[in-house]
Amino acid sequence: MSTRTLAVVSAGLGVPSSTRLLADRLTTATVDALRERGVTATVEVVELRQHARDLADNLTTGFANEALRRAVETVVGADGLIAVTPVFSASYSGLFKTFFDVLEKDALTGKPVLMGATAGTARHSLVLEHALRPLFAYLRATVAPTGVFAASEDWAGGDAGTPALTGRIHRAAGELAGLVAGRPPAAPADPFADPTTSFEDLLRGPGA
Repeated sequence: MSTRTLAVVSAGLGVPSSTRLLADRLTTATVDALRERGVTATVEVVELRQHARDLADNLTTGFANEALRRAVETVVGADGLIAVTPVFSASYSGLFKTFFDVLEKDALTGKPVLMGATAGTARHSLVLEHALRPLFAYLRATVAPTGVFAASEDWAGGDAGTPALTGRIHRAAGELAGLVAGRPPAAPADPFADPTTSFEDLLRGPGA
């Protein structure tokens, strides 16, 4: 079996959070769908709440610290990306947007992406199409046709979610798995090509 890497970006603020719960459900379904295609997946999760201060510092100084650089390299170097945000003011969260703002503009070109969003009401479900899809289109990612939105009522039956939510999750996961399995494995991220790497770190060299 071949191997692929999935990066999972969760912008949930609470612990636990429905955003992370949806991200985990999407990840499990995608791993299973890849296995059915003869692909073994390794998963790396980026919890953006752990990098909130790192991201603010990056915006004001122009440099990322080691923890944020690792998070960026995880996403850039992955074969596929699952990205889930809570809905704030009818759009993605500021934390979610800030993370993608610090990426090099070509970093996600062609990368398969599965979008997800959570909110308290289904009235925000169009956020996938009017906010997230344009964002990833601008970044030139290859976005799975099905995005997954989960409102509070979708978790009425517990963490397993409703049958309708489960159906959306499996459809989207199958689409992402097809995109990921059809591409050659991604090359490891090049730290010297990362614009967030400081000049001092470049002088020290990799592994210093």
